[in-house]
Amino acid sequence: MKIVIGADHAGYELKDKIKQHLQQQGIDVQDEGTSSPDAVDYPDYARLVAHGVAGQRADLGILVCGSGIGMAIAANKVDGIRAANVSSEYEAQMSREHNNANVITLGARILDTDEAFRIVDKWLNTKFVGGKHERRVEKIMAIEKEEDAAGAARKS
Repeated sequence: MKIVIGADHAGYELKDKIKQHLQQQGIDVQDEGTSSPDAVDYPDYARLVAHGVAGQRADLGILVCGSGIGMAIAANKVDGIRAANVSSEYEAQMSREHNNANVITLGARILDTDEAFRIVDKWLNTKFVGGKHERRVEKIMAIEKEEDAAGAARKS
């Protein structure tokens, strides 16, 4: 399994801890930055991670900012991404089981390190259940394609 991970300045410390936690489990982690407290713009890192997952250079993605909200919004703009902002193990489980989330976003100002580890572990160890949820995820992807087509039509 390969995970692509990224963060803004608010999330870089937690991102580094999560990266180390994953590597200790033998998981291949591609770090897209940032690596300092210097202010950066979270959409830049959300885009890098989302493209890593959408382009199949990684299986899943993890993003960390102050709240996780901005990262989720930005990552979800990339075709094929289903990013879930998660702050509990239950949400992590549901985001995978029911929504087949391929990116998780976390809030470094909301979660402590141990909570973040438990959430990430739960998310990575939960499988999509398919069934009626497969149909629903397919509808989400259809909305994405239809909106892309409608946006292209509006521009022409």
